[in-house]
Amino acid sequence: MTTDNQKKAGGKGPVKRPSRTPSKGQPERTRPVAPAAVPAADASDPAARTSRPRRGRPPKKQAMPPTPVKLTMLGGLNEIGKNITLFEYGDDAFLIDCGMAFPDDEMLGVDIVLPDFTYVEKNRDRIKGIVLTHGHEDHIGGLPYLLKQMDFPIYGTKLTLALVDSKLKEHGLSGKVKLNVVDPGGVIRFGAVSVEFIHVNHSIPDAVALGIKTPIGYVVHTGDFKIDCTPIMGRMMDLARLGEIGNAGVLALLADSTNAERPGYTPSERVVGDSFANLFKKAENKRIIIATFSSNLHRIQQIIDAAMKDGRKVAVSGRSMLNFVNIATELGYLTVPEGILIDIDLINRYPKEKMTIITTGSQGEPMSALSRMAFSDHRQVEVGPDDYIIISATPIPGNEKTVGRVVNELMKRGCDVVYEKMYDVHVSGHACQEELKIVHGLTKPRFFIPVHGEQKHMHKHAALARSMGMSPQNVLIPDIGRVIEITPDKMEVTGTVPAGRVLVDGLGVGDVGSIVLRDRKHLAQDGLIVVVAAIDTSIGQIVSGPDIVSRGFVYVRESERLIDDARAIARGVLEECCRDHAYDWTTMKSRVRDELSHMLFQKTKRSPMILPILMDV
Repeated sequence: MTTDNQKKAGGKGPVKRPSRTPSKGQPERTRPVAPAAVPAADASDPAARTSRPRRGRPPKKQAMPPTPVKLTMLGGLNEIGKNITLFEYGDDAFLIDCGMAFPDDEMLGVDIVLPDFTYVEKNRDRIKGIVLTHGHEDHIGGLPYLLKQMDFPIYGTKLTLALVDSKLKEHGLSGKVKLNVVDPGGVIRFGAVSVEFIHVNHSIPDAVALGIKTPIGYVVHTGDFKIDCTPIMGRMMDLARLGEIGNAGVLALLADSTNAERPGYTPSERVVGDSFANLFKKAENKRIIIATFSSNLHRIQQIIDAAMKDGRKVAVSGRSMLNFVNIATELGYLTVPEGILIDIDLINRYPKEKMTIITTGSQGEPMSALSRMAFSDHRQVEVGPDDYIIISATPIPGNEKTVGRVVNELMKRGCDVVYEKMYDVHVSGHACQEELKIVHGLTKPRFFIPVHGEQKHMHKHAALARSMGMSPQNVLIPDIGRVIEITPDKMEVTGTVPAGRVLVDGLGVGDVGSIVLRDRKHLAQDGLIVVVAAIDTSIGQIVSGPDIVSRGFVYVRESERLIDDARAIARGVLEECCRDHAYDWTTMKSRVRDELSHMLFQKTKRSPMILPILMDV
């Protein structure tokens, strides 16, 4: 058989080409997936001198540099939550996920945190859709707020889109957005780019990784995942497909970094089922209340199975828990035997030893069902010594105190409480180090970007990639707002775009900023002083006040001398302004504020917010 090279050489044998050894950590490509740029010839190289075009022949056209893959990281980095990434190849663009985050302790009064959609708005005409990896809030929670401003088709698995539809109904958007169901193994196309859904294991069913095929190679986005060889439902993660894509040539890997600090493997969800069986026996004649994540349908299924074996009825408490159970049961993701599930209002009709309650509140959220039970604020459930309570979750970093407070209150009421690592009542839905290594080994990426985690998680994941032979210059730890361009030859940050957080407070979206949060923090720490006075500018006299009102600073009746001193200082400042006919209200308020602040700090070592209210009568 004569090869093309033999034909070009007159059939005398193969033409020898300089071998290209891939750099450490980079897979050797068996065939080019796109035209590569031709490097400039070195004049000192004899081969280069003899390879000049012959006289009379037009020189060969130099190949154009390949179109880069652009990744704009708009959330999900240096934080847990609000995952969103804009993927671009030429004129083809789409979003990966659109999540939210929960506020931290310093965001007083804030309900949820959203990504900044400014750059999405700027590119709305180019974006062809939103691809979702799974149905957790940190990946879909921002959709209603984005879709109120812009209209994009959404692609996801059946359960993911059912949860999205439920969320859209709450915001009055149901039926206004095109939802496209894609099964694991399915492929969607955006111009020159195709996106394959790859089945993975996670703490919610129907989770997928994304195999994004471009003319210059694959980009693999793992989404949230773990490798569970004995899953509660479905099959284990499709490692074979990842290996096939790895052999085809992976340009870049974006992988979940949540558990990158943890060695070994994440235990199977079935471990929790075995623990439930033992704990149900230990509970004996007590009512069992289990708090877990409402989205963890595998866990809920195991609770239902354990209750059925123990001859117990099951009730569900908490709005999100009830919503998830109804949707999952309707779609067939939960198997609930007839007659076992009862309404929470009917629990008192059954003996306590025949009841199991599945509830929200595993993170100690103040308004959750478990918190309301602990503080005797739940309408249907009153807990006491006859209750055996299992918190089937590990506190999210930052929630340890709130969870601890709920546990303490439950114990005060005589409840037996199982929490954290007392028993194997929780396993993570994210991959540990050895599982991450497996994915790296199967995909063999040329470039690697750790995602989905705090800085410490991403740094640990980057170190893991380097330990497997990747060159340090091929590993990039990004930050939100960065634009990353990737070609077969290099990966680099090429710019920044508006990115950050948008705070939702009640019905207000984005109207709470850093200044408002600063004021709220100030009020919470030091309280408020209000100075009220009425001035007749025509005669230059104070006709009423100044009166001092204190909120959260001192109790007026117990601090009369301090209040009298504050009143005297305010009066002195206002009288001086009247004598000078300085009726600039802004200046007058500023002077009152400065003088009072100085005096109050000297006497109390506190700096309350001072609000002067001056009226011209």
